Amino acid sequence: MPLYDFVCRACRHEFEALVRPHEAPECPECHSPDLERLPSGFVASSEEGRQKAAAASRRQQVKGRRDQLVAEAEYRKQHEH
Repeated sequence: MPLYDFVCRACRHEFEALVRPHEAPECPECHSPDLERLPSGFVASSEEGRQKAAAASRRQQVKGRRDQLVAEAEYRKQHEH
């Protein structure tokens, strides 16, 4: 399955996506299918690249955890007696 770089034409978010046969990718931010495939750069492993990938992963995990905590707090608030 090829990995491609995209930019969303709706919100301008840039991201990578694994594109499976017969599946159209969508923007992970706004879920728009209106994407522009970017030219892929040369794939190389570097310390800088690994650090950027790790930082992006940490940001995504923090955002997911924050969303989970907010949802739990809202649930508790709605279900308190």
